[in-house]
Parts: sequence; C-alpha cells; structure tokens
Amino acid sequence: MNIRRHFFILLLFFCATLALPSADAQIQVVGDGGPGPVKAQHLTAELVSLSPTIAPGETLQVGLVLTLEEHWHVYWINAGDSGEPPKITWTLPHGITAGPMQFPIPTRLPLGPLMDFGYEDSVAFPVLLTASKDIKPGPIRIDAQVNWLVCREVCIPGKAHLGLNLTVVPGPTTPAQPVGALGEALTLIPKPLPPDMKFTALGGKQDFVFTLTTGDRETDAEFYPFDQEQIANAGDQRVEPLSDGVRLRVARAPELTKLPAQIHGVLKLDDERAYEVTAPVTAGELPEIRGPKAPAGATSLTALPAIGLAFLGGIILNLMPCVFPVLFLKGLALVQSGNEERSRLRSHGLVYTLGILVSFWIIVAALLILRAGGNQEGWGFQLQSPTFIALLAAGLFFFSLSLAGQFELGLSLTSVGGGLAQKQGYTGSFFTGVLATIVATPCTAPLMGAAIGFALAQPAGITFAVFTALALGLAAPYLLLSFNPAWTRLLPRPGAWMETLKQLTAVPLFATVIWLVWVYGHLSSATSLGVDRVALLLACFLFIAIAGWALGKWPARWSSAIAAVVLIAIGLAIPLYKPKDTTLTWAPFSQQAITQAQAAGHPVFIDFTAAWCLSCQVNERLVLRSSEVQRQFANNKVTLLKADWTQYDPEITKHLASVGRSGVPTYVIYPGRPNASAVVLPELLTKDIVLNALAKNLKP
Repeated sequence: MNIRRHFFILLLFFCATLALPSADAQIQVVGDGGPGPVKAQHLTAELVSLSPTIAPGETLQVGLVLTLEEHWHVYWINAGDSGEPPKITWTLPHGITAGPMQFPIPTRLPLGPLMDFGYEDSVAFPVLLTASKDIKPGPIRIDAQVNWLVCREVCIPGKAHLGLNLTVVPGPTTPAQPVGALGEALTLIPKPLPPDMKFTALGGKQDFVFTLTTGDRETDAEFYPFDQEQIANAGDQRVEPLSDGVRLRVARAPELTKLPAQIHGVLKLDDERAYEVTAPVTAGELPEIRGPKAPAGATSLTALPAIGLAFLGGIILNLMPCVFPVLFLKGLALVQSGNEERSRLRSHGLVYTLGILVSFWIIVAALLILRAGGNQEGWGFQLQSPTFIALLAAGLFFFSLSLAGQFELGLSLTSVGGGLAQKQGYTGSFFTGVLATIVATPCTAPLMGAAIGFALAQPAGITFAVFTALALGLAAPYLLLSFNPAWTRLLPRPGAWMETLKQLTAVPLFATVIWLVWVYGHLSSATSLGVDRVALLLACFLFIAIAGWALGKWPARWSSAIAAVVLIAIGLAIPLYKPKDTTLTWAPFSQQAITQAQAAGHPVFIDFTAAWCLSCQVNERLVLRSSEVQRQFANNKVTLLKADWTQYDPEITKHLASVGRSGVPTYVIYPGRPNASAVVLPELLTKDIVLNALAKNLKP
C-alpha cells in the first residue's frame, strides 16, 4: 500500500467528529460567533481586521489568526504527504463579499520519511472583504465557521464559530497600516513573478528542473506545488546557484507517470521572499554536474582541460588502494619476464590497455543509454545497486584470498596478475585490464571529479573522449613499463620477497571489501532487513572462504574446482535472494470483528488511522510493517483491524471514546479472551514498544 495519500477528503471538516465523553457528539465547536479569540485544543483562533471601518466601494483586509502551542502545526493549501488546510465558511451581510483565503509562505515539516507543508507557532490567513457601492452605512457583523486540522504526534480536527464587528461609514476611509499578525502575513504572501524575472520547468524521467532567473545570484530555494502528487514531497531539493538566479532539482512523485502540461506552485527563496510561478513543462533532461562545485565567478571547464584532467586522474588512480594491487602484480610479471622478447612485452602492454579501454567504453555506453532514457548517472553509478555491490565485494574477497596465499587459480581471473602473466597469455593481459577497471569503480582519484562531472553534462562525443582519456591514464604506467622493460631494473631482483609482498597487497583489498560491506549495509538500510542483509553477505563470504580452502587443499583438480564453483554459487545466492513480500492483510474495523476474534481465542490489534495523519503513516511504515512486528503478528495469530477515521465514522468515534482517546493515531491491543480489557499504546511507536506489548498481553 502506498503510504502517500491517493485521495483527499473534500468534506472532512464538516463531517468529522471528535470523540468526547458523549460518544455520539460531533467535533466540539468553540466560540459563539462573537469577536475576540477563542481557545480550542492546542491553538487559539481569532478573526481580526486592519481597520474597524469600511466604506462603500472599498476593500478591507481581514484574516484568520491561529496561534499554536509549541510543536503543533497546521497546513498550507497543499498539505504535503498528509493533512488538510484550514477552511472558512462565511455568513456575510448584504453588500459584503469575501475573496479567497490567502496562504503565507509555508515551511517544510518533516516527520520520519514523510513531509508536510505548513506552519508552526502562529500564522494568519488574509481574506479581502469588498463592500458594494450601494451598501448602507451602519454596523455590520461578519460571521465565520472555521475548520482546521492541528497535528503533532496526533492529529485532531477542530472547529470554531468566530465573528467580527465592523462599521460601514459613508465617506472614504484612511488606508489601514499593515500591523500585527495580519500585517506581517500580508508581507509574506507569495508575490506574482515580476516581468523582468523568468521561470522555466523541465520535466525528466526522475526529476523536475526549475530555473528562476532573477538577475542576481541566489543560493537557496524550495518549491511547493499547488497540486498534489507532483513532486516527491520528502525528497531532497537540490539547489544549484547561478550567476543570475537559481536552479532547483526536485524529484518527481512516484505516482506521476505522465508529465503535466504545466506546473503551478510557490518558489521560496528565503523566509520572506517567495513567488507564485506557473510554467509549461518541457520534456527533457538537464544532466546534473556531480563533481566538485566551482566557486562563484570561476571560469567553466572546457573540453581539452577536462581531457587532460581525466588523463592525470587515471594515472593517479593506479595509486588508489583498490587498483594498486593489480598494477603491482603486473609489475612483478614484468620483473619475472625480463628475458622475453621486447615485442612480446609490448604486445602484452597493448592488450592490457585494450582491456581497460573496452571496459571503459562499455561503462560510457551504459551511461549514455541511461542518460538518453532519462536517468542521470555518474562515475560509479553501479555502486547504487545492492546486487552489484554484493557481487563486487564477493569477487574482491575471493581475489584477496588468492593474493593472501590461500590458493592459486592458475589460469583463472583472480590470478591474472600472476599466473596469466607468467603464462604470457594475451587473454590474461586483457582480463587484467578488465579487472583493473572493475576494482577502480569504487575509487575516485584527485582531478577525476571535475573532469567526469564536466563530461556527464556534455554531448556524447566529449563524454566518450573524457572517459577514454581516463582509461588511457589508468593504463599508462604499465604500458610505459612494457615499452621500456629496462626500467624494471630499478626494482629489486626476483626472490622470496615478491611472494610476501604479493600477500601484503591483499590487505588493502580486504579493506576495500570491508568498505563495500558498509556501503551494502547503507543501501539495504532503507528496508527493515538492513542488518539481516549484511549478515547474509557475510555468510556468502564464509562459503567463498570454504571454496578457497578446497582449492588450496586440492590444487589443480577438477573435483575441487567443481566443488568451489558450487560453493561460490550457493554463497552468492544467499545475499541475492529476495523473499516475497510477507506483509499481512488488515481487515476493516468493526465491533463484531473484535468479538468474533476474542471468542476464537485470537488477540486483536487495532490501528486507528487516517489518510491526513502524518504520524499514522510514519508508524505504519517504520514499525507496523517491519518484519519483526509482522512476524510476531503472524506467530501469535493476531487479528489485525484497521479503523480508518479519514472520514467520520460513528462506530470508530465511539470506540475511541471508550478507550479514552480523542484523535489518531491510536493503537489498541485486546488479549484473546472474551471481554478482556483494552491495552492502549503510545501515539509514537517503536518496534520495542509493540513487541513488548504483544509479549506482555498475548500470554494465556
């Protein structure tokens, strides 16, 4: 089930009720329609005006002021992932009309993995009253029925009957000064975009790219859409300062399968500056430069310097701990093959270089294909895949065991630096280049970042040239040694030290494996099984270690090789296996369902929730859907009931009152015994709270 709201409640505040001592009572209305502030649950509401008088044909600013208790909030016109904005229903005298309620600049209100848009502390919502030219002078009364949703860990609907006494005077009035909360709110209403500014919207496969041209460098921006399910509300909004404005990258909402014809929203530059913007959405991609940010005023990188930086970065890449062991092994091979014909050594250097070039060209092709399809990827994009990380970590662990001396593989890939070089096989040299590229992907050398960032924002030809230069830089040290074997005389003579040093090179590779496991854990932490997935990867390493032991115990035997292949296959299957979703099904709430479950000896867990309740969505995603809690529900045959209070339901309201609660979220456990008392849990859940409550209350 998608935790984001897929439908919104049009009549929520007119039909929802709040549980009171009388279970059938509706939301308590505070206020009697008279002037002045009224106190409701967690806020104070008041109608105010800039002036007590209005003349025929004139306008007057009035407004709804809500003063909230600490940490409570109300909502903007688009509430975000949950919630509803305040609403006013007016009863006005003849000759007075009210314009739409205006909303000041909102703020982002995060809660767990979700995001709301709204206001904390206090907020005023201006409304413009207009008096007709034929209105008669005298006192008039403004009457308003106000509805709101105020939230913290729980969300509580509220309702007030407010009023305002004004006087219609015959002559023109002095313009009122914008003072107080209403005056401040009027300065914070997003302004129309001035004619000398420009706003554009580019819609890609994953992101919107908004560009605002103001004429000045802007360093901050946030976008708030008026329409729901357009952006990923909780996603990062990535700011790119421009010399004459700002560019903002905002992730598309997962529900937005088709680009809208236009987008309408508020672009906020700071707490006091925001513009209401509308622009047609142009389909296309604008690659994001992910290298180091250039300082303000710095000149842009061009193609030739980028190619040069890439070549130098490739050379330095050989010194990185993930690449150096491979280069070292090739250097040892040159030391041991000093008597070979020079032409043959050069051929090996060229084939090694070809292996690196082909590997880099495959990476470039993949990047360009993904870019054409709308994805914005960069160097090491494969590392965003948990599957690739697991395979790379397992391969490097296997290779490290070989370097450490557990076994020798002869003509296999893991000994390309030794066995294949000794055999002088061109296949070995080629795949050594492939291996060097693979192990280089987790590393970024100095100078590489700027060059790759530039390349990914350029046409395909320049991208290809920059990555080719990077490949040639990576291949250059060994290629130069193969063309000048006399340089190897600078190295010590072959001896036992070579085997010891080769084993020492396993240390940085083992360190790289540890880092990859850490990355794998972070990639898996988005699910409740993050630690479990890391444990499964470590179990894979155990099988690989047993395979290495078999190869070392019985070298050069088909039986040991087959056993090793089987063990490695089993080991890889462990972290790569993805179990099916075992999320349990929740039944609709009813008193009859509770009675039937208790009569059958089954405990009951009730989730009182609502689509507009942000805390409810967080608790459901992080706790109730977690594997540990789901497992306890299943093992104890708990009947799961969902009491959806999104729209008013008298039975749910009555049951909330019976357990002493007046809002959602509320969580209740009934032991599996007839007439057993309810156990009410806290509004904010943790796994331990739920598991401990289940263990305590599910005992016979």
